[in-house]
Amino acid sequence: MFKQLRENIQCVFDRDPAARTTLEVLTAYPGLHALMAHRLNHWLWQFGLKWIARVLSHGVRWLTGIEIHPGAQIGRRFFIDHGMGVVIGETTVIGDDCTLYHGVTLGGTSWSSGKRHPSLGNDVVVGAGAKILGPVSIGDDVRVGSNAVVLKDVPAGATVVGIPGRIINSTPDEVNARREAMASKIGFDAYGATQDMPDPVVQSINKMLDHMHLVDARVQQIGDAINAMDRAKGQAEIPPLEPCELEAFEEGGAPVKPAQREGKHCPEE
Repeated sequence: MFKQLRENIQCVFDRDPAARTTLEVLTAYPGLHALMAHRLNHWLWQFGLKWIARVLSHGVRWLTGIEIHPGAQIGRRFFIDHGMGVVIGETTVIGDDCTLYHGVTLGGTSWSSGKRHPSLGNDVVVGAGAKILGPVSIGDDVRVGSNAVVLKDVPAGATVVGIPGRIINSTPDEVNARREAMASKIGFDAYGATQDMPDPVVQSINKMLDHMHLVDARVQQIGDAINAMDRAKGQAEIPPLEPCELEAFEEGGAPVKPAQREGKHCPEE
């Protein structure tokens, strides 16, 4: 009992930089109060004193704003930050080292008995206002974004955002490097070098950069094929196609004509 209390206090210090002293954590963190009360209520529930467990959990809900059903199974070092509006259903299973923020619901989608609430793995973080509904499985090290609504299983290590929740796959380093190179080539900055985010503008620009990369590669293939034919016939090869170097706009908004450099095929104006 005291070992679990020490672990729960330490995890508050680890995950909340606002925590200053042990006394502050013990007296001013409703998430800790709700968790310790749940340990007792869950023991009463398993012992068969279900009505007493429900009444006590209702009192804890009134005091802390956190509703945890006595039947829920919660692992070690569980942390609820802020806590107001958190709801954890009866058949919920939560692993070790998980973190929930305010407004989170681990709820059911059915009135039938049996398993109807989520199961969370270890080291899961659920952002403020997120809803995980139904008997879904959330893998280890999953991150659920704020206000997301998760209705399907989530594999380990994934990040879920949006309504309904969708998995955001991390972009490989080589893809980010390719996009950055293409953006630099055309004189564009910012979007090409960023990681994927649930922003339709960013995603659209990244897709455009990918398409431009494919077009450049295909043009290069065509040029190589034509040069091979020209070499066979003794004709001059097609010079490589490179982007124009556009100078900056003058002060006042008047554009400067493209610079004509040796070896560059820029349109004359």
